[in-house]
Amino acid sequence: MDSEEDMHDANDIESPDDGFYSGEAEYTPLEYFCSDYYNYDDDDDADDDEDANFDFVEDDADDSADIISRRLEQNYTILKESDIRQHQEDDITRVSTVLSISRVASSILLRHFNWSVSNIHDAWFADEERVRKTVGLLEEPVFQFPNARELACGICFETFPRDGIKSAACGHPFCTVCWTGYIRTSINDGPGCLMLRCPDPSCGAAVGQDMINSLASDEDRERYSRYLLRSYIEDSKKTKWCPAPGCEYAVDFEAGDGNYDVNCLCSYGFCWNCTEEAHRPVDCGTVSKWILKNSAESENMNWILANSKPCPKCKRPIEKNQGCMHMTCTPPCKFEFCWLCLGAWQDHGERTGGFYACNRYEVAKQEGVYDEAERRREMAKNSLERYTHYYERWASNQLSRQKALADLHQMQTVHLEKLSDLQCTPESQLKFIIEAWMQIVECRRVLKWTYAYGYYLHEHEHAKKQFFEYLQGEAESGLERLHQCAEKELQQFLNAESKSSNDFNDFRTKLAGLTSVTRNYFENLVRALENGLSDVGTNGSCSKTTTSTKNGGSSKGRGGRVKGPTRTTTGSSKSADDNIYWSCEQCTYANVKSATRCEMCNQQRR
Repeated sequence: MDSEEDMHDANDIESPDDGFYSGEAEYTPLEYFCSDYYNYDDDDDADDDEDANFDFVEDDADDSADIISRRLEQNYTILKESDIRQHQEDDITRVSTVLSISRVASSILLRHFNWSVSNIHDAWFADEERVRKTVGLLEEPVFQFPNARELACGICFETFPRDGIKSAACGHPFCTVCWTGYIRTSINDGPGCLMLRCPDPSCGAAVGQDMINSLASDEDRERYSRYLLRSYIEDSKKTKWCPAPGCEYAVDFEAGDGNYDVNCLCSYGFCWNCTEEAHRPVDCGTVSKWILKNSAESENMNWILANSKPCPKCKRPIEKNQGCMHMTCTPPCKFEFCWLCLGAWQDHGERTGGFYACNRYEVAKQEGVYDEAERRREMAKNSLERYTHYYERWASNQLSRQKALADLHQMQTVHLEKLSDLQCTPESQLKFIIEAWMQIVECRRVLKWTYAYGYYLHEHEHAKKQFFEYLQGEAESGLERLHQCAEKELQQFLNAESKSSNDFNDFRTKLAGLTSVTRNYFENLVRALENGLSDVGTNGSCSKTTTSTKNGGSSKGRGGRVKGPTRTTTGSSKSADDNIYWSCEQCTYANVKSATRCEMCNQQRR
């Protein structure tokens, strides 16, 4: 970890209250949404009741203070280009002052030590001579000019007046034309020009930025400056560029509470650790496996195995696309066979059951001849259906989130002003609508990644799976109610229909209440997943996150209480299941303990 003097001031990031999803504001995390909290009475018909009542309740003082403090905490700083250049200049000045060397020499040192001021200080005061030799900072020239009016260039060997010869700290003489060509070639080769050394093959003296500025063309100087700027971000372990296409912001990250989600000023959210899109509460390993699975060919093979059979003659996979069992392989094979028993069709006919049945197959199946092939085909079909189930919901929430982002932008730029005029209400009093849409966008992101989490949740961990599905179902149900209210019911007030102020106030109360309730649901879900569903005890019961009551289970969020129906979670303990099964890393199938290869995908056990 770098020392405090190597860290930058985090106060130059803009306030999160300035806006959201626009070019002037930053992407706000889930904990940011901190408005009034409500008590939502969820009776048996609450899911179907669009006119559910929300009653104001007082905030819990401790919980409210905790939420506000978490909202203000931020373990990263967004850097604009001007900020990066200022940090560079500050670091160069700091090193130059402490070590009593020139700013050019300080810049060379910083590039060599990946812009770590603390590492420079440690190495310099431990062995200054060794650092100078390694970096190429010479105290005295190794080549002294003779007392002559003319000198020969070490590259072209032409003779030039003394004012036509330039040299680095080492003193090796080269003409300005050769220096210019040498510098231009190095800059054209890429960022390696930042570590430029003397053209003499036997010399390791560093070439500073002062010589670049005096000899390079304007275009080359600009490219060198861009390389220098980018090296400050790319060489440091605690800074990265935002991975969004076209974004020029950088992020200065400080290790904190294990939350790696970063929200750039360009409105793109990403994970600092793996640079994929923000995926909290799912860990980077799960996200990596999920993305790889979505792009791999394994599911194509599963589909072929589940929906085709090999031709008995040429072994090519055949898909049955009509009702008849009489199959004909494609040329040049053209073998005719029965789909059910894979026998030659010439041995079939009315005596074997006709075109739509096969007595041979039924008899052979009863004798167990086809058990293994049918079992593998059924396993492949189940695996494919399971993957399709999770992938479709993952993709659906991704599309819903993109649509919600577009709706949020439309609301901020167009509809908010229109609604303010129709309702005679200042825009500052309509922020509850923006907060609702921001909550929808964030919750769609979280919900999307919970489906990747659910896919890799071991099938034999029954208690955890049921608890996860309960939390996910409650969160999804709350999000759908909020999304429908913000999308459908708000439209009535935008269509210039004659709506009374009381109607709009009722809508305000309902939307704000749904926003609060949905936030609580998702906070419970995020907290549970980040804890590894540890609230599920080894006896299959759940601890204090969800407790059973007379009327139903309840889960307490940080801002209020959310009531829900009772859901019983039962199942064998994880330790007992681990003694019976092992889960395949490739397809997550639960194999018996004695198996050395996965029965589903034939993957070797690791």
